[in-house]
Amino acid sequence: MDKTVTGHTEVKDMTKQDKDRWKEIKPGVFRSVLAGRVWTLTQADEGTLLYQVHKPQTLDKKVLLKKCKSSKHVAKNQEEVSDEDILRDYFQLNTSLEELYVTWSKSDKHFSQISSGFAGVRTLRIDPTENLFSFICSSNNNISRITGMVNALCTHYGDRLMEVDGEVWYSFPTVASLSKRKVEAHLRELGFGYRAGYISSSADFIMQNGGSDWLESLRNVTYTEAKAELLKLKGVGPKVADCVCLFSLDKTGAIPVDTHVWQISARDYMPKLKTAKSLTATIYKEIGDTYRQMFGEYAGWAHSVLFSADLRKFQELQGQKKHSLEKPDQAIKKEIDESTETHKHSKKLMRKLVTVEKAVVKKIKTEID
Repeated sequence: MDKTVTGHTEVKDMTKQDKDRWKEIKPGVFRSVLAGRVWTLTQADEGTLLYQVHKPQTLDKKVLLKKCKSSKHVAKNQEEVSDEDILRDYFQLNTSLEELYVTWSKSDKHFSQISSGFAGVRTLRIDPTENLFSFICSSNNNISRITGMVNALCTHYGDRLMEVDGEVWYSFPTVASLSKRKVEAHLRELGFGYRAGYISSSADFIMQNGGSDWLESLRNVTYTEAKAELLKLKGVGPKVADCVCLFSLDKTGAIPVDTHVWQISARDYMPKLKTAKSLTATIYKEIGDTYRQMFGEYAGWAHSVLFSADLRKFQELQGQKKHSLEKPDQAIKKEIDESTETHKHSKKLMRKLVTVEKAVVKKIKTEID
């Protein structure tokens, strides 16, 4: 490793729960593709993230610069994009988590109680195309199949980047490549089922409206407008639209609501929801409005802290049950099993949830065995 990001960083929380792209190549060392490059990450200590960038010889710097132009960290007249630019954009290092945690703790006693033991959860900024089609793959799916589908998209429709330690790495496919003839039929042969139609149809719609530029342009409109546009895509419902808004389109107040978030809300904030029999559109909006009123502009980030903290608690409870001779608590099991896309896809979502408190990028050289 030859560069670092310093600050409170929990790499394992991101990578171990993202089985789509991040792979643990050896204990504590993780590898994936970001911005057309292969990255290897590890954590030296609680405050230091070490990284190494493997750059393909054919890296298209013009395309990379175009992708980063919407970043607050890249000057509009900048001719080169550095590794630091990419990490600052990906980790959203311009946002002070310390200040947000203080504000959220003042607004909510429950947040104040859990935040001390779950500090630094940062929402990442993912490429809109990759995020959108990955979530389409997650529809009514399990983690293993989601992983297989995303890898299949990359292998069959992405670009071969390079081979690192005997493994070939691919970029995520472009919208144009997913809109080609016979893509739907091919994806069905690969086991995508009805999601093949969703992917093909959404890619066609996006291309008809300007391609990936159309998706990225949604960063420049209001949350309401961006969500309304995303809902025009086949296979995209309110929750997936909110995930794309929050994790890719800079809509920091977007609140993705699934069964698990509904349960958290009913238990900790909105007891009247305990009598509701289903997650209706009205309840969905009410939950989002409640979080936005409580936590403000970055309500979506606060929501992610609450979700990930609660999820970890239930995972720990499950682990305890596995080692117990007592009969498993069916209520807890049901609560976890009934969670829809976000919960099922939580091991993917932690790409967007990574702790990088007070992070500052420094260019220094460090040897790691």
